[in-house]
Amino acid sequence: MSPTVAEMLAEARRRFTEGGIADPATDARLLVAGLLKLSSTELLTRSAEGLSPEQAGEISKALERRLAHEPVHRILGEREFYGLPLGLSAETLEPRPDTEILVDTVLVYLKDLAKAEGRLHILDIGTGTGAICLALLSECPDASGIGSDISSDALRTAKSNAERNGLQDRFQAVQSKWFENIRGSFHAIVSNPPYIASNVIHDLAPEVTKFDPVVALDGGPDGLDAYKAIAKDAARFIRPNGVVGLEIGYDQRNDVMAIFEAEGFRCLKSVKDYGQNDRVLVFALA
Repeated sequence: MSPTVAEMLAEARRRFTEGGIADPATDARLLVAGLLKLSSTELLTRSAEGLSPEQAGEISKALERRLAHEPVHRILGEREFYGLPLGLSAETLEPRPDTEILVDTVLVYLKDLAKAEGRLHILDIGTGTGAICLALLSECPDASGIGSDISSDALRTAKSNAERNGLQDRFQAVQSKWFENIRGSFHAIVSNPPYIASNVIHDLAPEVTKFDPVVALDGGPDGLDAYKAIAKDAARFIRPNGVVGLEIGYDQRNDVMAIFEAEGFRCLKSVKDYGQNDRVLVFALA
């Protein structure tokens, strides 16, 4: 006899607890609800419903994947970011809640710029799933944006996510290393670049080391390679009243500020994340 929704949820929670998963109850709920396409409310109201053998089998396979440290949202193939459902792929980072702080911070400047400028143009360097650019476009109806990435897989995913969220007419995917293939000028240049020092990547959780693309994590020997590359050329692409918004590592605030100040920028704002670590810097031309 096939298990009920409640029984499958309990089984998932038990196995995750025994397997040492950090937050077994949350992961069990997200995984079971996601695979059954149920809301958190429906997970309760339909808890007594029986599952088909196919559904039970699919969930069992997903539990094995999670026990092998594959993140829940990678198993589900998507994650919500800033209210937008986004598909994931092998060469994209899973968008994380801390990155929404970058969107929140940059939006304040863009909304002010929109009053003065009308139509806005945004560049998201290392766009991955397109998360940052698409979130900004969804909040700024008069903006258009370019998402650049060195990975063709990431760009396919970003384009698909733009279409899924009805933003394809205002979003362009461009294959480029930093600014190499970028043309035009921008009211905002944003990026969540690779910022982990090469020698500490192997110390990260297996959910990261086994499933996130290394190229999206590795910031070089000191973790600052990306910031140096962006700072070197950003002045040529930013509008006179535009902003550069960046996600940074928890201990990189002073280093990144120094890199950008040396290239003629001034720091407008520094913002902490939910754990009270430095997470976002915003710059303008000095």
